[in-house]
Amino acid sequence: MDASTILKQLACAGDAFKENEPGSREELIARSRALIAALELPSEFILQTLWAEPARSAIIRLAVDVHLFQHIKEAAPAGLSLAALSQKTGVELDLLTRLIRHLVAVNVLVFHPGGIHGTALSDSLADERYQRTILCCYDVVWRALEAMPAYFKNNAYRSPTPGGTDGPFHQAHGTNLGLFDWIIATPSQLQNFDALMKTYRAGKVNWFAEGFYPVSQRLVCGFDLKIGDAFLVDVGGGEGHDVAALVGTYENLPGKVVLQDRKPVLASISNGAEGRAFEIQSYDFFTRQPVKGARAYFLHSILHDWCDEDGVRILENLVPALVKGYSRVLLYEIVVSEEKPTLAATTMDLVMICHFGTRERTEVEWRRILGRVGLRVVGIYTYPGVAESLIEAELA
Repeated sequence: MDASTILKQLACAGDAFKENEPGSREELIARSRALIAALELPSEFILQTLWAEPARSAIIRLAVDVHLFQHIKEAAPAGLSLAALSQKTGVELDLLTRLIRHLVAVNVLVFHPGGIHGTALSDSLADERYQRTILCCYDVVWRALEAMPAYFKNNAYRSPTPGGTDGPFHQAHGTNLGLFDWIIATPSQLQNFDALMKTYRAGKVNWFAEGFYPVSQRLVCGFDLKIGDAFLVDVGGGEGHDVAALVGTYENLPGKVVLQDRKPVLASISNGAEGRAFEIQSYDFFTRQPVKGARAYFLHSILHDWCDEDGVRILENLVPALVKGYSRVLLYEIVVSEEKPTLAATTMDLVMICHFGTRERTEVEWRRILGRVGLRVVGIYTYPGVAESLIEAELA
């Protein structure tokens, strides 16, 4: 696509952004990236992709260790001189100057005469959850992605075995453990991984928001206590980010909300504050679902961690708990467009192949795997700018 066409698209996206239309911010970013791709020379592309971006990532990782963004944020609005920042971080002045210059060049920080100032971005990165996310992305995920070329060359350019122990992640970290078991066995990374899970969708619209999935129409309406007292069961829901947000939005749900996951995952919230608006239950989704007749069973980014055969096993353990014509299976997953794949979808697809040997699925692939266990897709709900879709299914 030529630059003039993209500029027109940018103008339209800009108008939509002014009107606060859903997805317009993400469309502006996507069109801006397309414009850069249309304009930059191959030499500029290589410089940006293989020099500037890796350097930015490395400096941001270093910044976590020396609390760089926190010091700058605390100094607002006056800013900090490089000498003062050097004293606070312990980084040699000459080295710090060169690192800061790059962060200014890539718009993470701003230089004004007499000092360094933060941006909205750098101030956000000072938050502990983003600091831990940086650690997980750089120390865990990035290393697996970096191992891709050598791994695939040595593996005759074939995909790793799904759920196996020989993928890029295993090669990069020298382990035979799967990612989740490795995280649990590596305490220093457990909190960082949890932070990544919390921040991955930070700032995005939730699946139950108005205009996304109609909770009241599809779930609240028709709920029947005679069938079961469970309104929604979050299967493999981690520490409960989704259910906490759901019950915080819908304060008068007609039935109980249940969070399920393995004991090690639930350990950190088992002794949480009294009066929690949802129940917790230890459960392995490779065993039979113990909660029968719930209105909805919600699985957020669960099946993308597993190959088709394991996904079928997970669903087969869920199906006997369903009540035909009543229970819904809600999969909150990426549905890859075959014609217009998004950056979020393709990036996550590569993360999955590196860490699990699995994939993000197309609509055809989702319908196929659900059909194998006797489920049919009722609807696929999307929201502008959100990577995931809400797939609603029921017994066929």
